[in-house]
Amino acid sequence: MRNKGVLSSQAIAGMLARGEISCNLPPVEGQVQPASLDLRLGTKAWRVRASFLSGSEDTVSKRLEAFKMHEIDLSRGAVLEKGCVYIVPLMENLALPTGVSAVANAKSSTGRLDLFTRCIVDHGIEFDHIEGGYTGPLYAEISPRSFSVLVRPGMRLNQIRFRNGKSVISDDVLSAMHEKISLVNGQAQIDGGLGFSVDLIGDDMGLVGYRAKPHAGLIDLDLIGHYEPAEFWEPVISRTRGIVLDPGAFYILVSREAVHIPPNCAAEMAPYLAMVGEFRVHYAGFFDPGFGHSATGGAGSRGVLEVRCHEAPFALEHGQSVGRLVYEKMVEVPDVLYGADLKSNYQGQGLKLSKHFKM
Repeated sequence: MRNKGVLSSQAIAGMLARGEISCNLPPVEGQVQPASLDLRLGTKAWRVRASFLSGSEDTVSKRLEAFKMHEIDLSRGAVLEKGCVYIVPLMENLALPTGVSAVANAKSSTGRLDLFTRCIVDHGIEFDHIEGGYTGPLYAEISPRSFSVLVRPGMRLNQIRFRNGKSVISDDVLSAMHEKISLVNGQAQIDGGLGFSVDLIGDDMGLVGYRAKPHAGLIDLDLIGHYEPAEFWEPVISRTRGIVLDPGAFYILVSREAVHIPPNCAAEMAPYLAMVGEFRVHYAGFFDPGFGHSATGGAGSRGVLEVRCHEAPFALEHGQSVGRLVYEKMVEVPDVLYGADLKSNYQGQGLKLSKHFKM
């Protein structure tokens, strides 16, 4: 593999065929995405007393012996309770070639439920990052923050993206791309990626977002378009072009900008930056090739922001910078793009809750 970049759906299919990705059960339709692979929950989980990394000298199974509290059978469905931490073996295993690394992230619907999900591996020293040449199992660490959830084997809460070498697109190249095909509507703020800000004007009623209710009920992750938003969320209304984030509260907001990921690129939303405020933006950070893309190009979809405030109340203003998108080049254009080809849930979105809610 000579070309550097993010691996496409057809390359991931090749990895499955060669056994570089192996599965306890055969892959299912839709599991391979344009630039990532959905990871599936296995048949059991452990409630653990603390989050952990295996460390360079240990395996996850060995560390589990020190941290596990009890084992849970997921085969008939089981509740993962709000405020608890769980470790779930995944159905996928890796035998990566040297030079091919991987990064994992929560899927969009997972992040919008404040379902904090990270990938851990044997001998791992970072969450969600897997070194080139890794051979071994994958595990999900799951911590429901706002809502308890009902899960079953095969559910796909996080996803993994593969890279051959370094693939980040420089600011100079990104600026040239924007001049040619418009990566964002309006002026592009490019500095370590494409900057984006928050929309706090909202609709005619002043609706700018949603805040998770502190004592809501259970969510069955298999039920799509099922739940009434009012049972789980409070509307956030602003008529002053600003809101105050409460410590510990979880919000769904939306970016002011509509962004465009062209077919030959992928992007990742950079994690929380201390310089922009005392909050974290976006648990689910993958943007696939084709997000916001149309046949004529141009920027078309806004990014939904999953926001959690930290220690102190924080005043957030309309247009305030909240993060950046880091663009990467693809090794090749995927056979199928995000959007109409995949009937993607969030193409052309504005402010939108996860697919589990009636909207």
